[in-house]
Amino acid sequence: MSIAFPESDIDESEIEDQCVYVGSQTNVSPVSTSEVDLSAIKGAVRTILRAVGEDPDRDGLLETPRRVAKMYAEMFAGLHLDPGRHLDVTFAENYDEIVLVRDIEFTSMCEHHLLPFRGVAHVAYIPNGRVTGLSKLARVVEEVSRRPQVQERMTQTIADLIEQRLQSTAVGVIVKAEHSCMSIRGIRKPGSATVTSSMRGSFRTDPASRAELMSLIQQ
Repeated sequence: MSIAFPESDIDESEIEDQCVYVGSQTNVSPVSTSEVDLSAIKGAVRTILRAVGEDPDRDGLLETPRRVAKMYAEMFAGLHLDPGRHLDVTFAENYDEIVLVRDIEFTSMCEHHLLPFRGVAHVAYIPNGRVTGLSKLARVVEEVSRRPQVQERMTQTIADLIEQRLQSTAVGVIVKAEHSCMSIRGIRKPGSATVTSSMRGSFRTDPASRAELMSLIQQ
Protein backbone atom coordinates (compact mmCIF):
# COMPACT_ATOMS: atom_id res chain seq x y z
CA MET A 1 0.00 0.00 0.00
CA SER A 2 1.06 3.60 -0.49
CA ILE A 3 -0.24 6.59 1.46
CA ALA A 4 0.59 10.19 0.67
CA PHE A 5 -0.40 13.50 2.17
CA PRO A 6 -1.03 16.50 -0.10
CA GLU A 7 1.75 18.97 -0.78
CA SER A 8 1.60 21.84 1.68
CA ASP A 9 3.21 24.35 -0.70
CA ILE A 10 0.51 24.46 -3.35
CA ASP A 11 0.07 28.18 -3.95
CA GLU A 12 -3.32 29.83 -4.08
CA SER A 13 -4.32 30.92 -7.55
CA GLU A 14 -2.91 34.33 -8.36
CA ILE A 15 -5.42 36.46 -10.20
CA GLU A 16 -4.43 39.42 -12.32
CA ASP A 17 -6.51 41.47 -14.71
CA GLN A 18 -5.13 39.64 -17.73
CA CYS A 19 -5.31 36.01 -16.67
CA VAL A 20 -6.17 33.57 -13.93
CA TYR A 21 -3.55 31.12 -12.66
CA VAL A 22 -4.75 27.87 -11.17
CA GLY A 23 -2.62 25.61 -9.00
CA SER A 24 1.03 25.97 -8.10
CA GLN A 25 3.59 28.09 -9.87
CA THR A 26 4.91 25.02 -11.71
CA ASN A 27 3.01 23.66 -14.69
CA VAL A 28 0.70 26.65 -14.46
CA SER A 29 -2.30 26.81 -16.77
CA PRO A 30 -3.42 30.34 -17.65
CA VAL A 31 -7.12 31.06 -18.09
CA SER A 32 -7.74 34.17 -20.15
CA THR A 33 -10.26 36.52 -18.66
CA SER A 34 -11.81 36.66 -22.13
CA GLU A 35 -13.51 33.45 -20.99
CA VAL A 36 -15.01 35.32 -18.01
CA ASP A 37 -17.14 38.42 -18.54
CA LEU A 38 -15.71 40.57 -15.76
CA SER A 39 -17.68 43.64 -16.80
CA ALA A 40 -20.97 41.75 -16.57
CA ILE A 41 -20.09 40.51 -13.09
CA LYS A 42 -19.18 44.04 -11.95
CA GLY A 43 -22.52 45.34 -13.20
CA ALA A 44 -24.39 42.51 -11.47
CA VAL A 45 -22.65 43.21 -8.17
CA ARG A 46 -23.57 46.88 -8.35
CA THR A 47 -27.19 45.86 -9.02
CA ILE A 48 -27.19 43.54 -6.01
CA LEU A 49 -25.72 46.23 -3.75
CA ARG A 50 -28.46 48.66 -4.80
CA ALA A 51 -31.13 45.97 -4.38
CA VAL A 52 -30.19 45.33 -0.75
CA GLY A 53 -30.25 49.05 0.02
CA GLU A 54 -26.56 49.90 -0.27
CA ASP A 55 -24.82 52.63 -2.25
CA PRO A 56 -22.25 51.03 -4.60
CA ASP A 57 -20.61 54.43 -5.05
CA ARG A 58 -19.73 54.97 -1.41
CA ASP A 59 -16.05 54.84 -0.58
CA GLY A 60 -15.98 51.40 1.03
CA LEU A 61 -17.80 49.74 -1.87
CA LEU A 62 -16.20 51.42 -4.89
CA GLU A 63 -13.78 48.56 -5.54
CA THR A 64 -16.11 45.78 -4.41
CA PRO A 65 -17.52 44.94 -7.89
CA ARG A 66 -14.00 44.57 -9.30
CA ARG A 67 -12.88 42.43 -6.37
CA VAL A 68 -15.92 40.18 -6.62
CA ALA A 69 -15.46 39.78 -10.38
CA LYS A 70 -11.87 38.66 -9.89
CA MET A 71 -12.94 36.35 -7.07
CA TYR A 72 -15.51 34.63 -9.27
CA ALA A 73 -12.98 34.31 -12.08
CA GLU A 74 -10.72 32.50 -9.63
CA MET A 75 -13.38 30.37 -7.96
CA PHE A 76 -14.87 29.24 -11.28
CA ALA A 77 -11.63 28.87 -13.25
CA GLY A 78 -12.13 25.10 -13.37
CA LEU A 79 -14.98 25.59 -15.84
CA HIS A 80 -12.40 26.46 -18.49
CA LEU A 81 -9.86 23.72 -17.74
CA ASP A 82 -9.57 19.97 -18.29
CA PRO A 83 -8.49 18.58 -14.91
CA GLY A 84 -7.93 15.17 -16.46
CA ARG A 85 -4.90 16.43 -18.36
CA HIS A 86 -2.86 16.10 -15.17
CA LEU A 87 -3.31 12.32 -15.41
CA ASP A 88 -1.99 12.04 -18.97
CA VAL A 89 1.59 11.46 -17.78
CA THR A 90 1.97 7.98 -16.27
CA PHE A 91 4.84 5.64 -15.49
CA ALA A 92 5.12 1.89 -15.85
CA GLU A 93 5.23 0.33 -12.39
CA ASN A 94 4.68 -3.22 -11.19
CA TYR A 95 2.49 -2.19 -8.26
CA ASP A 96 -1.03 -3.46 -7.67
CA GLU A 97 -1.91 -2.28 -4.16
CA ILE A 98 -3.76 0.80 -2.93
CA VAL A 99 -2.35 4.25 -3.67
CA LEU A 100 -4.05 6.80 -1.41
CA VAL A 101 -3.65 10.57 -1.19
CA ARG A 102 -5.76 11.73 1.71
CA ASP A 103 -6.75 15.03 3.33
CA ILE A 104 -6.57 17.08 0.12
CA GLU A 105 -8.02 20.41 1.17
CA PHE A 106 -10.34 22.21 -1.22
CA THR A 107 -12.88 25.01 -1.44
CA SER A 108 -15.74 24.82 -3.91
CA MET A 109 -18.97 26.73 -4.51
CA CYS A 110 -22.46 25.33 -3.99
CA GLU A 111 -24.50 26.04 -7.10
CA HIS A 112 -27.74 26.42 -5.14
CA HIS A 113 -26.82 29.56 -3.18
CA LEU A 114 -23.37 30.43 -4.55
CA LEU A 115 -21.90 29.96 -1.10
CA PRO A 116 -18.64 28.06 -0.51
CA PHE A 117 -18.27 24.58 0.88
CA ARG A 118 -14.89 23.54 2.24
CA GLY A 119 -13.38 20.26 3.25
CA VAL A 120 -11.02 17.46 2.33
CA ALA A 121 -10.96 14.79 -0.34
CA HIS A 122 -9.42 11.33 -0.04
CA VAL A 123 -8.46 9.88 -3.43
CA ALA A 124 -7.34 6.29 -3.96
CA TYR A 125 -6.76 3.93 -6.85
CA ILE A 126 -5.23 0.54 -7.57
CA PRO A 127 -2.85 0.80 -10.55
CA ASN A 128 -3.16 -1.44 -13.59
CA GLY A 129 0.50 -1.46 -14.57
CA ARG A 130 0.95 2.32 -14.57
CA VAL A 131 1.00 5.02 -11.88
CA THR A 132 0.76 8.79 -11.98
CA GLY A 133 2.48 11.42 -9.87
CA LEU A 134 0.91 11.80 -6.44
CA SER A 135 0.62 15.58 -6.77
CA LYS A 136 -1.42 15.09 -9.94
CA LEU A 137 -4.28 13.65 -7.89
CA ALA A 138 -4.29 16.77 -5.72
CA ARG A 139 -4.28 18.94 -8.84
CA VAL A 140 -7.32 17.13 -10.17
CA VAL A 141 -9.20 17.79 -6.94
CA GLU A 142 -8.12 21.43 -6.97
CA GLU A 143 -9.34 22.12 -10.50
CA VAL A 144 -12.55 20.10 -10.25
CA SER A 145 -13.41 22.07 -7.11
CA ARG A 146 -13.22 25.41 -8.91
CA ARG A 147 -16.70 25.49 -10.40
CA PRO A 148 -20.29 25.87 -9.18
CA GLN A 149 -21.57 22.40 -8.30
CA VAL A 150 -22.99 20.07 -5.70
CA GLN A 151 -20.70 17.87 -3.63
CA GLU A 152 -22.19 14.68 -5.05
CA ARG A 153 -21.25 15.67 -8.61
CA MET A 154 -17.78 16.80 -7.56
CA THR A 155 -17.13 13.40 -6.00
CA GLN A 156 -18.28 11.52 -9.09
CA THR A 157 -16.35 13.78 -11.47
CA ILE A 158 -13.05 13.12 -9.70
CA ALA A 159 -13.70 9.37 -9.74
CA ASP A 160 -14.68 9.46 -13.43
CA LEU A 161 -11.48 11.26 -14.42
CA ILE A 162 -9.22 8.85 -12.56
CA GLU A 163 -11.05 5.78 -13.82
CA GLN A 164 -11.04 6.95 -17.44
CA ARG A 165 -7.53 8.38 -17.65
CA LEU A 166 -5.62 5.83 -15.54
CA GLN A 167 -7.63 2.74 -16.47
CA SER A 168 -7.08 1.56 -12.90
CA THR A 169 -8.64 -1.59 -11.45
CA ALA A 170 -10.24 0.36 -8.58
CA VAL A 171 -10.99 3.97 -7.72
CA GLY A 172 -12.24 5.39 -4.45
CA VAL A 173 -13.07 9.03 -3.76
CA ILE A 174 -14.44 10.23 -0.43
CA VAL A 175 -15.23 13.91 0.15
CA LYS A 176 -16.07 15.48 3.51
CA ALA A 177 -17.11 19.12 3.65
CA GLU A 178 -18.94 21.79 5.61
CA HIS A 179 -21.42 23.84 3.59
CA SER A 180 -21.92 27.54 4.24
CA CYS A 181 -25.52 27.25 3.06
CA MET A 182 -26.14 25.09 6.15
CA SER A 183 -23.83 26.82 8.61
CA ILE A 184 -24.50 30.54 8.07
CA ARG A 185 -28.07 30.59 6.70
CA GLY A 186 -31.20 28.48 6.69
CA ILE A 187 -30.90 25.80 9.36
CA ARG A 188 -27.68 27.42 10.68
CA LYS A 189 -25.90 24.32 11.95
CA PRO A 190 -22.14 25.03 11.92
CA GLY A 191 -19.96 21.96 12.23
CA SER A 192 -22.33 19.73 10.28
CA ALA A 193 -20.33 17.64 7.81
CA THR A 194 -21.50 16.14 4.54
CA VAL A 195 -19.71 12.98 3.37
CA THR A 196 -20.00 11.62 -0.17
CA SER A 197 -18.23 8.70 -1.83
CA SER A 198 -17.77 7.17 -5.24
CA MET A 199 -16.35 3.65 -5.47
CA ARG A 200 -15.35 1.89 -8.68
CA GLY A 201 -13.92 -1.52 -9.51
CA SER A 202 -12.89 -3.73 -6.62
CA PHE A 203 -13.53 -0.96 -4.08
CA ARG A 204 -17.19 -1.32 -5.04
CA THR A 205 -17.41 -5.08 -5.53
CA ASP A 206 -14.96 -6.45 -2.95
CA PRO A 207 -15.90 -5.73 0.69
CA ALA A 208 -12.39 -6.59 1.91
CA SER A 209 -10.76 -4.15 -0.51
CA ARG A 210 -13.22 -1.44 0.45
CA ALA A 211 -12.64 -2.10 4.17
CA GLU A 212 -8.88 -1.81 3.68
CA LEU A 213 -9.30 1.54 1.97
CA MET A 214 -11.52 2.86 4.76
CA SER A 215 -9.06 1.73 7.42
CA LEU A 216 -6.22 3.58 5.68
CA ILE A 217 -8.28 6.77 5.46
CA GLN A 218 -9.12 6.57 9.17
CA GLN A 219 -5.54 6.04 10.35
